[in-house]
Amino acid sequence: MYENDSHTAGDVREGIPFIGAGPGDPGLLTVTGKRLVEDADLVVHAGSLVNSELLDAYCADAEQVSSVGKDLEELVPLMTDAYGADRTVVRLHSGDPAIYGAALEQMDALEANGVPTYFVPGVTSAFAASATLGTQLTLNEVANHVAFTRPQGKTLSPDEDHIGDFLDHGDVTVCIYLGTHAVDETMDRLLAEGHDPETPVAVVYHASWPDEDVIRGTIGTIGEKIEEAGYRASALVIIGEAATGAGYERSYLYGDWARGDDGSTESASGIESETDD
Repeated sequence: MYENDSHTAGDVREGIPFIGAGPGDPGLLTVTGKRLVEDADLVVHAGSLVNSELLDAYCADAEQVSSVGKDLEELVPLMTDAYGADRTVVRLHSGDPAIYGAALEQMDALEANGVPTYFVPGVTSAFAASATLGTQLTLNEVANHVAFTRPQGKTLSPDEDHIGDFLDHGDVTVCIYLGTHAVDETMDRLLAEGHDPETPVAVVYHASWPDEDVIRGTIGTIGEKIEEAGYRASALVIIGEAATGAGYERSYLYGDWARGDDGSTESASGIESETDD
């Protein structure tokens, strides 16, 4: 099992970094990620899921290898050999590798070969999508929780699909990854389970890319709209009232009771805070 030791997420360390490339826009790659890919000799990336503009801008002098179609038995020796030859290697995942990234199995295999690895976080598509929509995933008196999930399919059995369970709580914003191809079927299941057909849904295709597109609807209408648009991949689906950015109450953070004599603000716990919905 890969272990972080005593390092923090922002540290640049010895070994192969597994970097989150962000949702698409090259500007949403972190400062640390940009520094590392610019210094790399070999960049193993997630194919078309990583914007080619990012690769052209920051990795033009590096050897670039797409991981698409390659299994662990090919990727791990490729990176191990390059690292053993004193080449600077980076592994570039789309979004953040902690969300449906299958990074840890690669890192464990590399560590077993004596190659150290570490994570460099990225911006996941749910955050880019919320920025595009001009809303928050959590809103006071609207949504207190966020669920990152995926629909049933080849990877997930029907018993492991909990989208409807999350919506049952009422104050949860549900962000569906890897489910563009199944929006219509997912909404049909939610309707069959008795969920309100007027529940807002927003689908953001290619969040932060030049061809980004936003389709708004409801549980009752979004399936047909996505079918008409022809999108089958690369979209983030957000279900819940927070997707509209409406209906929220003023937060406690900016209430008079929270303002101290020195003008600072305090959370309910008495700790100075800048983000409390």
